[in-house]
Amino acid sequence: MTAAPTILTVCTGNVCRSPLLERLLQREVDAAHGVGALAVRSAGTRALVGQAMDERSAKLLLEFGGDPSGFTARLLTESLVEQADLILTATPEHRSRVVQLDPRALRRTFTVHEFTALVNAIPTTELPRWGSPADAVVELGATAGAQRGKAGRPATAGLVDPYRQRDEVYAELGQQVREVWPGLARVFGRA
Repeated sequence: MTAAPTILTVCTGNVCRSPLLERLLQREVDAAHGVGALAVRSAGTRALVGQAMDERSAKLLLEFGGDPSGFTARLLTESLVEQADLILTATPEHRSRVVQLDPRALRRTFTVHEFTALVNAIPTTELPRWGSPADAVVELGATAGAQRGKAGRPATAGLVDPYRQRDEVYAELGQQVREVWPGLARVFGRA
């Protein structure tokens, strides 16, 4: 494991969905737990390595109050998977790719929609305490994993891929992020 506990977000090119989630989650955890308490990173299964964030996804991130500056895409590797304490993917296909790289990651890998549905089913009193961010992230993954099978499966194939699509697809991605954000903020923004 890395020095700071790590959340890894994964999509295909690592220029639209996963960097959007990375930057929003990092902002949330920094505000709640202090800068450096938790690292949020992203990668792509077929990353456009070295590319900046997609222009329209960057605009969407700015609308959410995030900052796309300095972002560069990177490829998902076995090492990144091994180092991550919790992995959130854009779609079930991305989750499958993570587990192909490292089968031991199954218990700590979720689609964003699945993770949100699972943590929303956990009463606030049963959510991990954030005394130690490292312990909290590991426990959060375990607690969410224990809910698998109890909470219903999300009725979505995942976050829509807007890359090189119409503006309406970016708007749809924005709406999907708005839908999952309260659940993510609920668990990562807790002190």
